[in-house]
Amino acid sequence: MENKKIGFWNKTIIVVVILMAIGLLIKFEIFPFSLFNKNSGEYQAVFMTNGQVYFGKLSNQNNLWLTLRDIYYLQTNPAQSTDTSSEQTPSSINLVKLGSELHGPTNQMQINRSSIMFIEDLRSDSNIIMAINKLEANN
Repeated sequence: MENKKIGFWNKTIIVVVILMAIGLLIKFEIFPFSLFNKNSGEYQAVFMTNGQVYFGKLSNQNNLWLTLRDIYYLQTNPAQSTDTSSEQTPSSINLVKLGSELHGPTNQMQINRSSIMFIEDLRSDSNIIMAINKLEANN
């Protein structure tokens, strides 16, 4: 009878330790979440803590870094006004493909998870996706 009691407690302790280990892996983002990236290859919006938004395809997710490729972002160009009145003129917004900047980046970036506020999946009929398709068709 004593051996059955000891065996029960040993199994219980092992189960508790395993559950605690899984909880810690999830809490500290060590668990391989890339296995669950259901939208690999689809465009997503990545909202950064600095206010910038990137549109691209997320992949290679691990505990600290995400890889974003096929990247686009919005660039605001203030309208030039010849009028000196205090009335504001609207600015134009352009969708820009990453890679044409002065420093010559590739069309892929590694993003630290701590710099991301949230990520949204983009529908195939969103204005951003339609603009990306139009830009790609013109190139």
